[in-house]
Amino acid sequence: MNKKIELLAPGGDIDSIKAAIAAGANAIYCGLNKFNARNRAANITFEDLNGILRLAHKNDCEVFLTLNIIFVESEIPDLIRLLNKLINTSIDGVIIQDLGLFYILSNYFKSLKIHASTQLTTHNKGQLKFLSKLTANRVNLSRELNIKEINHLSHIAHQNNLLTEVFVHGSYCISFSGICYMSSVHGGNSGNRGRCSQPCREQYISTPRGIDYPLNLKDNSAYLDLPELADAGVDSLKIEGRIKKYPYVYTVVDAYRKQLNKFYQKEKLNRDTSILYKVFNRDFSDAFLQGNLHKDMFIDNPRNHSAIHLAKQKGSLSEENLEAAKKEVYEQSMDISAQVKKIIDQYHAAKAPVEINVSGQDGLPLKVSVTTPETTFDLVSDSNLVNTDKQSLDYDGLLKRLKAINDTEYFIKNMKIGDLQTNLYLPFKELTAIKNKIVFRLNDSREILPPVKIPGLKKQDRKQTKASLSVLISSEEDLKLCGETIADIYFQIPNSIKDQSKELMALFTSNKNIIPWFPTILIGDDYDAAVNLLREIQPNLIVSNNTGIAYEANQLGIDWIAGPQLNIVNSYSLLCLKENFNCSGSFISNEINQQQIRSIKKPKDFKLYYSIYHPMELMTSRQCLFHQVIGCEKDSIDENCIPNCDKSVSLSNLKNTSFFINKTKGNYHKIYNEHHFLNTAIVTDIPDFFSSFFIDLRDVKTETKMEVDKLELIKLFENHLEADSHSTQQIKKRIHPITNNQYQKGI
Repeated sequence: MNKKIELLAPGGDIDSIKAAIAAGANAIYCGLNKFNARNRAANITFEDLNGILRLAHKNDCEVFLTLNIIFVESEIPDLIRLLNKLINTSIDGVIIQDLGLFYILSNYFKSLKIHASTQLTTHNKGQLKFLSKLTANRVNLSRELNIKEINHLSHIAHQNNLLTEVFVHGSYCISFSGICYMSSVHGGNSGNRGRCSQPCREQYISTPRGIDYPLNLKDNSAYLDLPELADAGVDSLKIEGRIKKYPYVYTVVDAYRKQLNKFYQKEKLNRDTSILYKVFNRDFSDAFLQGNLHKDMFIDNPRNHSAIHLAKQKGSLSEENLEAAKKEVYEQSMDISAQVKKIIDQYHAAKAPVEINVSGQDGLPLKVSVTTPETTFDLVSDSNLVNTDKQSLDYDGLLKRLKAINDTEYFIKNMKIGDLQTNLYLPFKELTAIKNKIVFRLNDSREILPPVKIPGLKKQDRKQTKASLSVLISSEEDLKLCGETIADIYFQIPNSIKDQSKELMALFTSNKNIIPWFPTILIGDDYDAAVNLLREIQPNLIVSNNTGIAYEANQLGIDWIAGPQLNIVNSYSLLCLKENFNCSGSFISNEINQQQIRSIKKPKDFKLYYSIYHPMELMTSRQCLFHQVIGCEKDSIDENCIPNCDKSVSLSNLKNTSFFINKTKGNYHKIYNEHHFLNTAIVTDIPDFFSSFFIDLRDVKTETKMEVDKLELIKLFENHLEADSHSTQQIKKRIHPITNNQYQKGI
C-alpha cells in the first residue's frame, strides 16, 4: 500500500503524550486546561505546549489542540487571546465544534488548520460541503457509521479538500456525539462543554430484563478492520482516551502501530487481541463499523473487563478463577506501568535551553551570539553602538527585550554581557529587530505574527417588537390546527424519510402553509431523500437541525432557520450562519441562562427564536435501546426497525429519576427527560429580543401532563405573549410537572 494512514493518539497529560510518541503515533490530540471537551483529563498548560511541540516534531509527530466546546459570549475575549498566542507556535491544527469559532478562525486566524470535531455529528455529504465552506481541513466522522457509509463520505470529503478521520478504539457513546444533553440536564455538566458526567453508564434500577446498566456499551475496537478502513479511504485512525493514563496509551498505540506496519508490508495481520485486554476495556465491539447493531454491543458492567476476559480464557468465571485473574491482571498492570515508565523517561517534553552572549564596543555593531542544543548563530545590529549617559544597555533591559524567546519552544537559560562595553546605546527598534530575527531562526523561519484585533460587535438597537408563536407537530391529525391559529406551524420530518417520501411530498404540497422541520440525523439514502424533498416542494422557509440540509437550502435559495439542536450560544455563530449560508434566523440554545442569552448580539436583519415549551430530548441513538430494558424479539436492528417500530418504555436510576425511551415510526431511538421544559419568564425577562417563541406539541410521553387540548394550549400561549397574566397562570396550572433548570443554571 502506497498511502500511509495517520495513527492519531490521545494525550491527556504529558506522560501520555510521551507514551504516544514512543509507541509510534503519527499525531497526538491534546487539550489545554481550559476550553476543551475533556475537562476530566489532567490536560496541559500553555507553558507545557511549546516543549511538547518540540518533542513531538523532533519525532515526526504532529500535535492537534482540542478547542472542541461551545463558547458563551463572555469567553470570546479569552479565546481570542489564546488564538493570538497559538498562531506563533508550531501547532499543526485545532479541533473545534463551535460555529462561532469556525467564523473567527476562517476570517481572522487563517494560518491555523481547522479540524471538525466529532461533536459536530458529521454523517452526510451536505455536512461535508458545509464544513468545507468553513475552511475545515479535516473532519471526524460520526462513530455510528458503517464501512460502506464511511467509504462514500471519504470519497465526497476528498472531492471537497477534506481529510477524514475515524475513531477506531476506545469508548463508544450511546448517543450521537454533540447532541447529548443528559449530563447537562442532570447535574448541569454539559457534554458540549467537556464536563460530561456519563450518567448513561450509571447503575439503574434493574430493568424487566434484569439489566443494571442498560445504556452501557462495550468499547469500540477496529483492530481487525484496518484493511477495510484503508480501502474506504480513511486518512486518520483515531484512538479515544484522553482521560486514560500512559500505560493504556502506550499499549494501545503500540498494538495499532504494529498492526498497521504488518498491513503496509502485506504481512498476515495479527488476530490475537489479548494485548488490548491487558489495559482498561469494557470488552470490545466493532458493530457500528460492520453495520450489525446487535444486542451484544451492550455490557452490563461499566468497569474494567480485563479480569473477566482472562478468567473466561482460563475456562470459567468461578470465584476462584476470577480472583486469580484479578491478581494476574493487577500484576500485569504493574509490569506494564513500570516498563512504559522506563521508556517514556527517555523522552523530555521541556523547552530547549538557549545560551546568549551579548558583546559590543563604541562605534561597532552590537553582536548577539545564540547557542541552542542544535546550533549556534550570530546576529549583529544594523547601527553602531554609541556612548551615552542615558538609556544605556544593561542586563535587565536586554533580558526584557529578548524575553519573547521564552514564548517559543526555547527558553533563555543564561545570558552573558561581560563582553559588552558599559554606557552604550542602541535604538529600541534595533533591539526589537534582533529579537525578531532570533525568534525567526528558532521558529523554523516563521515570522512573528502580530496580535489580531477583531472588531467589536455592536448590539442592534432593540425595537419594540411583537413576538409571534410557532408550533411543532408531527401527526397529520394535528394539521387541523393550521386553520385555527395564526401561529406558524412546523411539521417534523422523520430520520428515515426515504420510506415516506411520497406521503411527505403530498402532505407539504397539500398544506402550503406548514413549514418543514428537518431532524438532526439524516444518513445516506435518507439524506438524499430529504434533499430531493426540498427540491420538489421548494418551500418558502424551513427549519433545519442538520447542517447538510442547511447547506442544500442555501444552494437552492430557500430561506432557512437554524434549529435548536444546532445549539447556538454566541454572536459569532449567528454571523457564521448568516454570512456563509444566508441563514435568516436561528434558535438560541436552551442550555444557556438568562445572562448568557442577554449577552448575545443579534446580526442586522436576523431573527432569533427560543423554545419555551418542549419535551427535553436528552439523546438520539442509532442502537436499539429496548434490548436491555424490555427486550426485543429481534437480536439486531434490521431494515424494518427504524421505519416501523413504534413503542416507548421508561427506566429509572438509583435516585428514582425517570427517563423515557421513545421510538416512533421513521425515527431513531431517543431518550427524553422525565419532565417537559417550560419557561414562560423569558418573554418578560428579555423583551424585544426574540422574533418568535416556540412550543413543541408532538405526542412525546413523559411524566408531564397537559390538562387542556392542543388548540386551547396554543391560545393560552398566544395570550401569554400578549402579557395576559391569567393565561400565564393557566399555563403553569394546566401543564405539570415541568422544569427550567437549564435556564436557571446555564453552562
